[in-house]
Amino acid sequence: MFTERLKSLRKEAGLTQKNISDHFNIKQPTYAQWEQGRRQPSKDTLEKLAQFFNVSTDYLLGNSELKNPEDQLSNVELLFRKTSKNMTPEQKETFQKELLEFMEIRRKAFEENDQ
Repeated sequence: MFTERLKSLRKEAGLTQKNISDHFNIKQPTYAQWEQGRRQPSKDTLEKLAQFFNVSTDYLLGNSELKNPEDQLSNVELLFRKTSKNMTPEQKETFQKELLEFMEIRRKAFEENDQ
C-alpha cells in the first residue's frame, strides 16, 4: 500500500522522482526503490514525506483512508499551524494573539457593514 500511495501522491503533486529526491537530498534510485517496494524509508524520512505531501503517516502506510486528520480543521487553523511550526513558543503565542485580534477587528467591521 505504501508504494502505491507514495507514487500516487507524487503524481498528484505533478512531481518527478528526481524532484522529490532533490528535495530530500537523496539519490533518485533510492526514491525509486521506495516506490517499487524494494526499500523502505526510515521512520524519520517517512514522517518528512508525510509532511511534504500533507498527509498522515497512517495514510501513507495504508493504515487509514483519511489523508490528513487536519482535513477536519479550518483553513485558518491549518494556515496558523503551517506558518508557526518553526516559531519559538513565545513567537507562536504572540502570533496567535495578533491573529485573534485581527480576526476580531475584521468580524466587527463585517458586522458594522451588515447594519
